[in-house]
Amino acid sequence: MAADRKLELLSKVRMFSSLNRKELRLIARTSDVIQVPKGTEIVTEGKLGHEFYLILSGSASVRRGGRKVASLSTGDYFGEMALLDKGPRTASIVAEEDCELLLLGQREFMSVLDQVPPVAHKLLVNMASRLREADSRAVSH
Repeated sequence: MAADRKLELLSKVRMFSSLNRKELRLIARTSDVIQVPKGTEIVTEGKLGHEFYLILSGSASVRRGGRKVASLSTGDYFGEMALLDKGPRTASIVAEEDCELLLLGQREFMSVLDQVPPVAHKLLVNMASRLREADSRAVSH
């Protein structure tokens, strides 16, 4: 996949949406592209997570308690919280067709934050915004 296409897809990830092109390139360089065959369980519900995944091509299903609850395809992503903590996965993700995935590990991500503090600042602002939205939804319901 062309580098520009990867940067375009990364820029649409909410967590990275405030990053400039140079910062997105750094994230892309520290990540790997992997091929996952159809039927592979990419992450397992309840197991500790350490990676973020962005679907570059293909599709996958989101399963909770063994039941399909959502579908994912090119441009969709999962595991962003695993970049910040090592909590358990909230769902299993299974490749519905052969997939090409961008994989970003927690250690590599933390290295970027250590090297480029402005990236950390932008991500904190973004996460605060998401928490504020979640809080207002919880209060209004």
